[in-house]
Amino acid sequence: MSGDVDALVHCDRVARTFGTGRVAVVALHGVSCEVSAGQQVALVGPSGSGKSTLLHLMAGLDTPTTGTVSWPALGPRRELRPGPVGIVFQGPSLLPPLDVVENVALPLLLAGRPEAEATAVALDALEQLAAGDLAAKLPEELSGGQAQRVAVARALVTRPRLILADEPTGQLDHDTASVIIEVLLATAREYGAALVIATHDPAVAGRFEHCWMMHDGRLDPTRRFGPRPEGTSCSV
Repeated sequence: MSGDVDALVHCDRVARTFGTGRVAVVALHGVSCEVSAGQQVALVGPSGSGKSTLLHLMAGLDTPTTGTVSWPALGPRRELRPGPVGIVFQGPSLLPPLDVVENVALPLLLAGRPEAEATAVALDALEQLAAGDLAAKLPEELSGGQAQRVAVARALVTRPRLILADEPTGQLDHDTASVIIEVLLATAREYGAALVIATHDPAVAGRFEHCWMMHDGRLDPTRRFGPRPEGTSCSV
């Protein structure tokens, strides 16, 4: 299966096994899929179905046991971050010694942007998430919802072409979750970026045009809606 040269990420029969021998756990079984610019995909399925593992492979954070992952329109794995790929994790991911604006500016600094410019862009990103007033706070001073807003700002600050979000609303109240999803969707549209989100929440999944269902480490070919037919649901 050869990927489209315009695809942002292409997975060809990827499998991922953790451990060896009797304790080996197969998290993914020969998954093939492709994400192109502008696609908005909800990746749904029960816990342990392989959603996070697939996202980590798409992000280049992990490598498959077998099969290949490539980024035809983005370049080699070593060039994905910081820059073309933005990642939002479910749990805490901010660096404790850095204040909020430093956390958000970090990807830009690592990419070689001047400090003053990186700080200005980071502040703008925080304002987008109604988090500008948090700029001088340390991560330990933030609530869970505030920390997640900052994490989203950091993921988006480089204007990525591929945005990957792993259960970004799983630990948030309804109102905060709605803000996070709205910003992710709106930013992806503004940038012309692809957005892939793993979620348990049917209300979140229902806002996405494409719906991919995972079971036992496999993408279910009977539940890969894209665009979803009218009247169908993207249930978990």
